[in-house]
Amino acid sequence: MTTETKRSKPALDEETEGRFFTGAAEATRFFMGESDVQRALEKLARLLEADGIPYAILGGMALNAYGYRRVTVDVEVLLTREGLEAFRAKHLGLGYVQSFPGSKSLRDTEHGVPIDVVLAGDYPGDGLPKPVAFPDPAVAAVRGARIALLPMPQLVELELASGMTAPHRLRDLADVLELVGILGLPADFADKLAPFVRDKYREIWQAAQAADPT
Repeated sequence: MTTETKRSKPALDEETEGRFFTGAAEATRFFMGESDVQRALEKLARLLEADGIPYAILGGMALNAYGYRRVTVDVEVLLTREGLEAFRAKHLGLGYVQSFPGSKSLRDTEHGVPIDVVLAGDYPGDGLPKPVAFPDPAVAAVRGARIALLPMPQLVELELASGMTAPHRLRDLADVLELVGILGLPADFADKLAPFVRDKYREIWQAAQAADPT
């Protein structure tokens, strides 16, 4: 290979290379349980518990709890409107700010982590009325010693309803595909879901049975 040929090869720019190593380091911290997003989750759960505000963790952190290991950069939490107002009244300006004026979501200023708030009674995906809605965490959440989550069927329902109705939320359908493959969820898991999402679950379950070419 001539010197001229070597020179003509495209080079990886320094900024892209830097992002690669930064991302790898953050993923390592996440899977060791030492990332900023995990510290923000622990802090949020601790405050909600201390204040007696019903909540449930959703999104990527909940998926990790159920066995689908993937890095996430924010905390998604389900609250009632009353719960959100109570939390704002006590903590806004004291470690938390609104994401932007009028937003229901917050930012943990100590750790620099977005807190994506969804409200009981609202609808996933496109936000339009549908047979699947975000439940009241006081009724729906399952609780452990340190955290409250939604049961797996309700989490899957919400992911499916979101991905089915919002083109920009296709990642939610991919999450269900990963859950089916990693956890070995059966085809009849569909029976535990709302009728609105059962056919989509069965479609995704069938897709998960296809073997990758070797």
